Amino acid sequence: MKNLDWIKTLLLGASIVIAGLFIGNMHKTGKKYDRYVQVKGLSEREVSADLAVWPMHIMLTGNDLKLLKTEIEKQNEEVYNFFIKQGFDESELSKGIANINDAKANIYNSSYQKNEYRYLAKSEFTVRTKDIKKLQKALIESLELISKDILLGSKNSWRPIEYIFTGLNELKPSMIEEATKNAREVAEKFARDSNSEVGEIRVARQGLFSINDRDQNTPEIKIVRVVSTIDFQLKE
Repeated sequence: MKNLDWIKTLLLGASIVIAGLFIGNMHKTGKKYDRYVQVKGLSEREVSADLAVWPMHIMLTGNDLKLLKTEIEKQNEEVYNFFIKQGFDESELSKGIANINDAKANIYNSSYQKNEYRYLAKSEFTVRTKDIKKLQKALIESLELISKDILLGSKNSWRPIEYIFTGLNELKPSMIEEATKNAREVAEKFARDSNSEVGEIRVARQGLFSINDRDQNTPEIKIVRVVSTIDFQLKE
C-alpha cells in the first residue's frame, strides 16, 4: 500500500515537471514569436498616360426651335469633319445628345424678357483616343472653328482633356516585388542596429495603388504608387 502511494506521488511529481517544461517552452516560443519589426515598403513609377478623353459641347442660341435644330445638325457635322481632317478615326468620335434650355420656361428667371435669345442649346461631342499628341494638336487647332461661328466649349474648362493610364495590371507584380524588397531592406537596417537578424514574413498588408498627376502642368504624366506594410520576424 505504501509502495502504491509512493508511485502515485512519483507520477504526480513527474507530471508537474513535464507540464512546467511544456508551459515554459510555450512561453519561450511565444516570446520569440513576439519579436518582430513592422516596416513599410514603397514602390513608385513614372508613366505616360495611354488614353485621352476630351468631352466637349457645341453651344448655340436662338429664338426659333426649327432653325436651331438645323444649326445644331450643321455645326455637329462641321465639328465631326474637323476631327476627321485632324486624322481621327470614326471609332474615336462620338456624338451625344443635345440639351435645350428655354429661358421662358424657367420660373426662377423673372428677367427672361430682357434676354436676346430664348433658347440655349448644348450639343455633346466626345473624342476618345490613345494618340495623346494628336489630340493635343487638335486642341490647339480647334480655334479655327471660331471662324465658322462655332462655339466649342470643354465640359471641364480648367482641364479640357482627361488623361488616363490603363496599364496598372501590368505594373502590379513588379511594383509589389519592389515594395517588398524595399521593406526588407528597412527591416535589415533595423535588425543590424538591434543585433538581430531578419527572419520570415509574419504578416503582409498590401496597400492600395494610387495614380496621380506628376504635376498640374503635365497631367499626361502620371505617378503610380503603392505602399506595403510588412511584419518581419526577428531572430537572435
